[in-house]
Amino acid sequence: MNLRAQEPVIQTENGLVSGYKAGDISVFKGIPFAAPPVGDLRWRPPQQLKNWTGVLKCDAFSASPMQNNPVPFMMWTEEFITPPANLSEDCLYLNIWTPAKSPKEKLPVLVWIYGGGFSSGSAACAVYDGEEISKKGVVFVSINYRVGVLGFLAHPELRSESEHNVSGNYGLLDQVAALLWIKKNIEAFGGDPEKVTIDGQSAGSMSVCALVSSPLAKGLFRGAIAQSGGILTNFMKRNYSETEKTGTAFMEKMKAENIADLRKKSAKELIAAGGSFTPVPDGYVIPKDVFTAFKEGQFNDVTMMTGWVTEDGSIQGDQKMTPEVYKLQVITKYNDLAQKYLKLFPGKTFKQVASSLKKINLMEFAVLPAYLWAGFSKSKAYIYRFSHVPADKPGFPNYGAFHTSEVPFALHTLQLWKRPWREVDLQIEETMNNYWVNFVKTGNPNGEGMPEWKAYEKSSGMVMEIGDKVRLSHGIYKNELNFLGGIILNKK
Repeated sequence: MNLRAQEPVIQTENGLVSGYKAGDISVFKGIPFAAPPVGDLRWRPPQQLKNWTGVLKCDAFSASPMQNNPVPFMMWTEEFITPPANLSEDCLYLNIWTPAKSPKEKLPVLVWIYGGGFSSGSAACAVYDGEEISKKGVVFVSINYRVGVLGFLAHPELRSESEHNVSGNYGLLDQVAALLWIKKNIEAFGGDPEKVTIDGQSAGSMSVCALVSSPLAKGLFRGAIAQSGGILTNFMKRNYSETEKTGTAFMEKMKAENIADLRKKSAKELIAAGGSFTPVPDGYVIPKDVFTAFKEGQFNDVTMMTGWVTEDGSIQGDQKMTPEVYKLQVITKYNDLAQKYLKLFPGKTFKQVASSLKKINLMEFAVLPAYLWAGFSKSKAYIYRFSHVPADKPGFPNYGAFHTSEVPFALHTLQLWKRPWREVDLQIEETMNNYWVNFVKTGNPNGEGMPEWKAYEKSSGMVMEIGDKVRLSHGIYKNELNFLGGIILNKK
C-alpha cells in the first residue's frame, strides 16, 4: 500500500489496484465498485464484485454509461458532456484523487455525482476532474451510475424478481453501492470513511436529495451539497404504479414478450427507442411520500449546502403562451389565490408571461426545494445563489449564469474549460472552491479571509450571493417562497 510511488498500489477488499502520480496527487481511474450490470444482471441491483489476482491497472477512465451519442449543444461545450468515444453497460466504476501519502491520514472525502437529467452523464467529463480540489487536502471521488432506461426501467416482472418487491431506481442503487464501497475502502487511499460529503449538480443534486431521503444510505455520509435541483416539489410526485405502466408500454413498443426477451435486446436498441426514465418513490430506495418523510424528520439529517444558478429557470426553454391562456391556467390551478399569484408572477403581456414562467421554473426546480429542505433540517444549512456570468467564449452567444456554469468554479477546474478567463473569474473560482473545501472538511464553509456565510434561518433568509462580488443577501424571493411554500405545506 504505497501512495508515494510513481505507480501507487493500493489493496482494496477485492484486490490490488495501481494508479499514477500527478505531481503530489495519486490518481486512480476506473476502479470497479460492483459487478458489470450486463446480461442477466441488467435491471438488477448492483452485485458484489468478484476478487481478482495480480494488480488491476486503474490509470484511465472506464466506459461511461450507455446513453444517446453525446454531442455539445447550446452552452454545453465538450468540457461539460460525456466523452463520446467509450459508452458501455459495463460502467460501474469510480475514480479517486488523493493527496495522502499514507492510509493513516484520514482526510475528508468528497463524492461527486454527475447530472444529465438521469438520461446522460459521466464521471469522465472534463470539468469533474479532481486534481485541483485534492491539492487542498481532500480525497475526491467521482462515481458512475446507470442512466435512462438501463438505470430506471420499472416493470411488474422486474418487481416480481426483487426480494424487496420493487423495480426501477437501479441508478440510485448504484450510487448507494459506490458509497458502500467507499465506506469499506477509502481509508486505504488516505480518506476517512466517517468524513464523507456527497455533492451533485442537477440530476446529481436530485440524487443527493434522494440519498438524503433514503434509509439505504443512512450512515454513509455526514454532509450533503445539492447544486441546482431538488426532489421536494414536482419531481417526486410521480406515481410508482404509473411508472410500471410506462415500463409495460416500453416492453410492448420493443415487441418483447417478457423481461428475458428485453434483456436480449442490445443496449443501443433500448436507448434508441426513447422514453423518459427517472427515479420514483418506491418505498424501498426512496420513501413513498418524500415530502412527509422530510416534514416528519424521517431522513438522513446531515449538514447541508444547497443553492441555484440564476439562469436555472431557462433550461426548459422558451415557453410561448398568450396572457389569456396564462391567466386561465393560473385561475384554474390556484382558484381564490389566483390574484395573489398574478401579483407575484404577472402575465399581462407576452414579455411578462415569459418572465414569470422562467421564474416559476427556477422556483420549482431549484429554489423552493432548497428552502424546504433547509426548513426541515435540524442540522445547519447554507444556501447560495450563483449569479456570476463566466467570461464569454469568442464566437458564442452569452448565455449568462447558465445551468451547470457554477460547477467548474466549485471544483476549481476553470483551467479545463477553454475560455479567456479574467481575474474576476479566477477570484470567484478560488473563493467558491474554498467554501466547498471548508464545508467538506468541517461542515462549515467559512474560513479565514473570506466573506462570512451565515447558516440559513427562515427569519432572516440569509443567502450567499456568489456574483462578481461575494456577499450575504437576505430576503431573496421572500414573498414568492412564503406564498408557494405555504401552499405546499398546507396541502400536506
